[in-house]
Amino acid sequence: MKRFVFDFGAVLFAWQPLKLLQRLMPEQAHDDASAAHWVDQVFQGYGGDWAEFDKGTVEPSALVPRIAARTGLPESALRTLVQAIPDALTPIAASVELVGQLRRPDTPMFFLSNMPAPYADELERRHDFVRGFDAGVFSGRVQLIKPDPQIFALAAQRFGSVPGDLVFLDDHLPNVRAARAAGWNALQFRDAASAAHDIRGAGWWPD
Repeated sequence: MKRFVFDFGAVLFAWQPLKLLQRLMPEQAHDDASAAHWVDQVFQGYGGDWAEFDKGTVEPSALVPRIAARTGLPESALRTLVQAIPDALTPIAASVELVGQLRRPDTPMFFLSNMPAPYADELERRHDFVRGFDAGVFSGRVQLIKPDPQIFALAAQRFGSVPGDLVFLDDHLPNVRAARAAGWNALQFRDAASAAHDIRGAGWWPD
């Protein structure tokens, strides 16, 4: 039987950085185009400074001045943004329901997420369903990030599973491709209904 592994951002939790920057930085992100520009500058496609934060090799106290120096944005605004993100990560009800639909007594459920440790701590504290997973890997706690092949190897080991038994749901195509290259089954997540359809179509829905 297949074992399911869920990403967090834009899979189990809503993540809308454009709206977040427009709300918190209205002077800079005053429309969709300017917000998209600053999302790219701040998060760097989740590379650069933010990737180091995700990986756990940069603390929030160091992240903010690094982004400020690179972008020219005020440290105060960036500090507010960094602190606000756990509140902005709200559960997607249909996705949480999908986890419940796939769960079976003899089949553990897992997660694999690029997530800084401070945010991981908050999500575990706030949301019962996160603590309900049988095991999971947060990038900030292992100092590895997707799509690095090493994080998939580590996750499979921690999950006590051979890669071919794992089905990974992630919204980001490079992560899906990396999972497949590591021998996992993987689907690009769009929404819970489409994911359920894809899982059934592949013959992976648990009996």
